[in-house]
Amino acid sequence: MQLAKVGETPDLLVGCTGGGSNFAGLSFPFMREKMKGKMNPEIRAVEPASCPSLTRGTYAYDFGDTAGMTPLMKMHTLGHDFIPDPIHAGGLRYHGMAPLVSHIYELGMMTATTVGQKECFEAAVKFARTEGIVPAPEPTHAIAVAIQEALKAKETGEEKVILTALCGHGHFDLAAYDQFLSGNMVDSQLLDADFEAALAALPVM
Repeated sequence: MQLAKVGETPDLLVGCTGGGSNFAGLSFPFMREKMKGKMNPEIRAVEPASCPSLTRGTYAYDFGDTAGMTPLMKMHTLGHDFIPDPIHAGGLRYHGMAPLVSHIYELGMMTATTVGQKECFEAAVKFARTEGIVPAPEPTHAIAVAIQEALKAKETGEEKVILTALCGHGHFDLAAYDQFLSGNMVDSQLLDADFEAALAALPVM
């Protein structure tokens, strides 16, 4: 592990979440150590404001696909009929969250927050200009929050190790960057009513 090589452990772990696979791969090894009492990092999931299954979804049994063909799984869901707006972070446009991620969220072992896509792309451009890597839209959600937390630590003088993961490059997403830089990108605003129809179609248990 890279952090172990330099004798560091994370104070804050931030990962993007859609279905939960990337977030689980990043956070679960640290979750194991946290459960053993060997470290106590804050673990935070960051999801798109337009598809907020953890922060605004319901913890219930639901199908993993829109056709209703999978086994039922208990997860945080917006309803398998929910179709999010066509945001640029396509990998995060999933109606539900992985059952294991949902479970540890219910146990209070992690927190979750949302970020709009314009804020994500602002962070992405800053990251690209600083690090020389153009990130894919998905990890920019975590990058945005990592930048927020780094700036807070700078203001307070707190030393904080913040861990995140860059899960892809944005070379195939340059049209989205062009849309952001030209001022044509928009953020969708969701109301509770936007979820009602899909949540009403949840399987009755």
